Amino acid sequence: MAHVAEWKKKEVEELTKIIKNHPVIALVDVAGVPAYPLSKMRDKLRGKALLRVSRNTLIELAIKRAAQELGKPELEKLIDHIQGGAAILATEMNPFKLYKLLEESKTPAPAKPGAVVPKDVVIPAGPTSIAPGPLVGEMQALGIPARIDKGKVSIQKDHTVLKAGEVITEQLARILNALGIEPLEVGLNLLAAYEDGIIYTPDVLAIDEQEYINMLQKAYMHAFNLSVNTAYPTKQTIEAIIQKAYLGAKNVAVEAGYITPETIEEVFGRALRAVLLIAQQLPEDLLDEKTKELLNAQAQVAVAAAPQPTEEKVEEAEEEEEEEEASEEDALAGLGALFG
Repeated sequence: MAHVAEWKKKEVEELTKIIKNHPVIALVDVAGVPAYPLSKMRDKLRGKALLRVSRNTLIELAIKRAAQELGKPELEKLIDHIQGGAAILATEMNPFKLYKLLEESKTPAPAKPGAVVPKDVVIPAGPTSIAPGPLVGEMQALGIPARIDKGKVSIQKDHTVLKAGEVITEQLARILNALGIEPLEVGLNLLAAYEDGIIYTPDVLAIDEQEYINMLQKAYMHAFNLSVNTAYPTKQTIEAIIQKAYLGAKNVAVEAGYITPETIEEVFGRALRAVLLIAQQLPEDLLDEKTKELLNAQAQVAVAAAPQPTEEKVEEAEEEEEEEEASEEDALAGLGALFG
């Protein structure tokens, strides 16, 4: 039987304890993360999560032991996501917040040949600080619209040199570094996270927060309208339902001419408008002075409410009248020529 080093046993025990004492266990890839950025990451995570870097084999043993001792066999599925330079990240933060924190803590890094870019790399249009030289020819060979302008290299328009997931070549790395473009990111890449029997992968955790907020707002409004229109009372809709019922009852009463303290003004208003409409059709000598005053007042209100022509419209109208007069004169002259 092979001898197992004592430090490995203690490491597995410590990792198992960490896993058992935290509701959320994530695996992160620390491969390629320099020591200084990693120490900065630890500072950002302090008080929020515990980062423990260890060997992949020891992490696997610890996950298996914790799953058995906790009676949570689904925890073992986390082992399938161990890759690269894995480390355990234990926290009470939910996986979505944890993923967001890790993504926001990443910092830009210079281009390296053979590295895979996490997102599209675009060389922006505009002047650069690069002096004319062989690099211009290399840019043009790659389709980058570069030319010499005022003794410096200038990029004529935005140009995408790499799509997300593509590999940086040695030539492109040289160009990007000369331009000061940092296409890579340094930080902890979340491989998977476990919480309450569920394994969350990055594709699930990478959500557009604003899009989900908009969806929730839309769903809320649909539910609110449905509740109001079906008269289903809830704490959020009872006021709107009562207001709708009140307005509906009031409209029925007004249409029926049923007088109440709430409808009397509108009922009399409708009646008055009907009387004035009839009065407009009658000869003026049949109307009394009060009715005439009401009709005049109604006419003044209508004139005041009508849109007033602007100076431009007045000028246009005058020009049209002049054109019409000119065309009439031309027509008369034409007739005179026929009979002259």
